[in-house]
Amino acid sequence: MTGLLKCDWLQRQQNLLLTGPCGTGKTYIACALANTACLKGYTVKYYRVSRLLMELTQAKADGTYSKKLKSLAKLNLLILDDWGLEPLNAAQRNDLMEIMDDRHGSSSTILISQLPTDQWYQSIGDNTLADAILDSLMHNAHRIKLKGESMRKTLATVDAT
Repeated sequence: MTGLLKCDWLQRQQNLLLTGPCGTGKTYIACALANTACLKGYTVKYYRVSRLLMELTQAKADGTYSKKLKSLAKLNLLILDDWGLEPLNAAQRNDLMEIMDDRHGSSSTILISQLPTDQWYQSIGDNTLADAILDSLMHNAHRIKLKGESMRKTLATVDAT
């Protein structure tokens, strides 16, 4: 894990897949790595997948879709949180395919998910597009699978009086 803080993986345009139960620190780790990347001069953007997909739908409506895709492609690091939580429709699958295709081999992506990676194909919903999307993400990716109780539950200090 500490090797990732050196950001060598960003120079090699590698990805990071963070999986595990809710509250185990996936987003915290991704944001810590993003902060380090920013301090080293990398460009970084964080999205919850659902909000990114809403932005892309809006960009199609207002004619800025191509510009939005280009801005996402230029980022050194794109973080996508809550991957696989909601079923994707055909347009959303195509949007993710465009993003991953544009970024493959030229930038890095962190995917954060409660789902294990072997369930990602099913969550995308179309085997052909899932294969294309995940092929560009998974074959050059570092993988961290977190386990344990939710830190929110562990750190909760609710006064029961």
